[in-house]
Amino acid sequence: MPRRARVQRRTILPDPIYANVGVAKFVNCLMLRGKKSVAEGIVYSAFERIRRSSRSREPLDIFEQAMRNVTPILEVKPKRVGGATYQVPVEIRHDRRQALARRWIIRYARARSGRSMSDKLAAELMDAANGMGASVKRKEDTHKMAESNKAFSHFRY
Repeated sequence: MPRRARVQRRTILPDPIYANVGVAKFVNCLMLRGKKSVAEGIVYSAFERIRRSSRSREPLDIFEQAMRNVTPILEVKPKRVGGATYQVPVEIRHDRRQALARRWIIRYARARSGRSMSDKLAAELMDAANGMGASVKRKEDTHKMAESNKAFSHFRY
């Protein structure tokens, strides 16, 4: 972090197919070694698999529902007080919430076994939209940890 000047946040252009900034950020987060076209292909083929498997809902609706179900509200941060370190629950800023949700969905999609990445991503998005899956469990674990350390909330920053 710079000492004087404020950090200028880059504006992300919406993705070309769905005209959605959230999908564009998801593609950027999925991208490895600067290969954006490969990441776009993975995301769009995953959306096509979602469209084929759930005929009633649009893939963009399922994506947004999955993001809502995975987005955390609280997390714990370590705070050192008098030689002891406490896990203090704090609320998360909106942009960090979204970043954590994207990161968790991608991490647990990559961790799934077998098949292509687009299959794994489609399955993780469908599970997250339905309120199950590893990424939703990670959110619940984070909230559980914050809830169990609620006694230390008076040490808040």
